[in-house]
Amino acid sequence: MTRFFMRLFGVLRKEILQILRDPSSIILALVMPLVLLIIFGYGVSLDAEHVPMVLLNNDQGPLSRELAARFAGSANFKIKTAESMTQAQSLVLARKAEGIILLQNNFTAILGGAAAGTGTGYLAPVQVIINGTDANRARLIEGYIKNIGAKWTSMRVARGQTAMAPLVSISQRIWFNEAAISRYFLIPGLITLIMTLIGILLTALVIAREWERGTMEAMLVTPLRKADILLGKTLPYYFLGMFGMGLSVVVGTTLFGVPFRGSVGALVGLSSLFLLTCLGFGLFLSAAIRIQFVAAQISIVSGFLPAFFLSGLIFDLESTPKFIQVISYIFPARYFVTIGHTLFAAGDVWPVLLPNALVLTFMAFLFLGLAYRKMSKRLE
Repeated sequence: MTRFFMRLFGVLRKEILQILRDPSSIILALVMPLVLLIIFGYGVSLDAEHVPMVLLNNDQGPLSRELAARFAGSANFKIKTAESMTQAQSLVLARKAEGIILLQNNFTAILGGAAAGTGTGYLAPVQVIINGTDANRARLIEGYIKNIGAKWTSMRVARGQTAMAPLVSISQRIWFNEAAISRYFLIPGLITLIMTLIGILLTALVIAREWERGTMEAMLVTPLRKADILLGKTLPYYFLGMFGMGLSVVVGTTLFGVPFRGSVGALVGLSSLFLLTCLGFGLFLSAAIRIQFVAAQISIVSGFLPAFFLSGLIFDLESTPKFIQVISYIFPARYFVTIGHTLFAAGDVWPVLLPNALVLTFMAFLFLGLAYRKMSKRLE
């Protein structure tokens, strides 16, 4: 046992000195999380703000002007007025507006009839035509318009005025993110990208670097065993990755105000599973490929890009074709994005966390086992 710790300490010391001599590893692990958090936190938003819309008010009555003012005063829209439907359509076709809000010429008359008790159905329809090129954005715009109409209706009812009264009234509530702030969704998912970068990209270089620099032959003649090398190559980057994760959580919760409703123990344990999966995959690539540049490129294509596009962080996987959804299940990032969103937004919901944790456990053993086996072939 003493010899084991001596061998392990030797490999650890060598790898730590290598990290200290190569500042790029420290920069990637510590500076990159801050850069990504700031870029995504401030520069990327899934909220639709200041959306250019065309308002066509064919009524010009007091009630239609009141509702039009509601649209114009909303931070979600940047309202342009049009004199005709032809002019409004031309603005949409020229991509100068995302849609058209049409108040028909009998809007005030219908609501006035409702107030007098002579209206038919008391429905004053508002037509909305939205550019549906981006379906997600279109749904956001539709939701904002409905929200403005509902608030205006509630305000009239509160003042004792008759308002539109549809037969079915829909009451909406958003769970876990009542304000529908996209940052609360992006920041936890971004931690997945940061840990993927540290876990896969950095470790994909460590063994390939040994072969390129000719130091692997020197290690082959030492009494080091394959388990010693695997642990020595894994532990420094594990602690580096966990430190980067902790830094990201602190910055996300303090600087951006993202709520964290889970337990620290669950976060550390589940993050460890994901990081070990990434480390095992990166070491497997590094053991199989002796060229750093090739290993780095493959790690980006097979690790970082799937974590960005196929994890559910940016794009809703439910709206993708079935075969894309099936492919996404082979990437560990999909499971940890679900874990991160659950821990931050809902808390320790174990019926959601446990199945994803079991899959990550299996992947961690699989990739670490493959790295161990591939490394043994290199040493024999």
